Amino acid sequence: MTAGSRGDVAPFTGLGHGLVRAGHEVTLVTHARFEPLVAGSGVRFHGLPVDPKDELESPRGRRLHRSSTGAGKLLRMASMARAVMGRMTEDLVAAARAADVLLLAAPVAPLGLAVAEGLALPSLGLNLQPIAPTREFGPPLLGDRSLGGVANRVAGHGVNAAVERVFAAVVPGVRAGLGLPTARAGALRRDRERRGWPVQHGYSPLVVPRPRDWRPGLDMAGYWWPYDDRARLPDAVREFLAAGPPPVFVGLGSATVPDPDGLSALIVRALRRAGLRGVIQRGWGGLAADGDDMLTVGEAAHSLLFPHMAAVVHHAGAGTTAAGLRAGVPAVPVPVQFDESFWAARLVALGVAPCALPLRRVTEGALAAALGRAVSLPAHRTRAAALGARLREEDGVAPVVAALDRLGG
Repeated sequence: MTAGSRGDVAPFTGLGHGLVRAGHEVTLVTHARFEPLVAGSGVRFHGLPVDPKDELESPRGRRLHRSSTGAGKLLRMASMARAVMGRMTEDLVAAARAADVLLLAAPVAPLGLAVAEGLALPSLGLNLQPIAPTREFGPPLLGDRSLGGVANRVAGHGVNAAVERVFAAVVPGVRAGLGLPTARAGALRRDRERRGWPVQHGYSPLVVPRPRDWRPGLDMAGYWWPYDDRARLPDAVREFLAAGPPPVFVGLGSATVPDPDGLSALIVRALRRAGLRGVIQRGWGGLAADGDDMLTVGEAAHSLLFPHMAAVVHHAGAGTTAAGLRAGVPAVPVPVQFDESFWAARLVALGVAPCALPLRRVTEGALAAALGRAVSLPAHRTRAAALGARLREEDGVAPVVAALDRLGG
């Protein structure tokens, strides 16, 4: 069970396929628009009624552009999520009634845990970000700022409590409907910690080492790669790749922007200033480019596209960050919101990116300069290639299979 943008869903298509191959029957429960992502994987699908793209394009969603990250934007996103959560509750409960085990991604975990308790089902958390509080870094949802030591941990608890308020209007009704007693969110959260509720994290410790102060049961599985066994590059892309030197990929994934035309023009100018060809992914932001040295694409499997790139410019979402690392190519992260600044900082710290350029501060000159460093300095490509080779050897599915075995699933 998961909710959110494509990046909150795609990793679970590959994990689900791996669980199917291990002998499990798997149903992905998420927004109906993402059903095509499981085609051919052997994973069943249960659609939820909310369309996240429509929500982001609504007046309420466009208000998110008022700031790029931080507590204010997190509160506005939480308010938007709270307004739509009730529309998904009935389908989440219905899907759970047909299950033996619930695998709960962080965006729906507080609600899913109530359902699991009410139906007496074992459950396992599946997190794509390190959201458990730690002294070692600040809450990723607030960006890349570290408050230091205990303050980081306190902030982490505060962010998690704020996120759980999204479910405050629906969890009591679900609990009552399933015959459970009334309980406060904080008490439920503390009880989970005492019981050591198991959580697997879908990223590599090579990218974010496991914090030393995490409790037992918070484990790192490694990356879960999107299912794309049937994917192929479109003919136009293959022809463009063959027509010249390796281009640079530019894409913002599911992020939306207030002025897509202006941003697109800036990107094209920066690429040409750096002497580079570009593959521009339209994404939910509506980017586009014209000219013999530019190609605009829609959906394309990053696992097939990125290895052909000289560098990748992206919003540093968890999934796109992972895809770039797997491909072993340098990056120029342009974080837009929430945990993207956290992942961008990790890319710089790992030496695979020359710098991070928050999208709100991107200029033609700054982007061109960063691109020049990314493609011309051998150190970035060498480090990216070495890390990519190690990540491709990891098996992120096996730890989840073992965790299910421990649950009796």
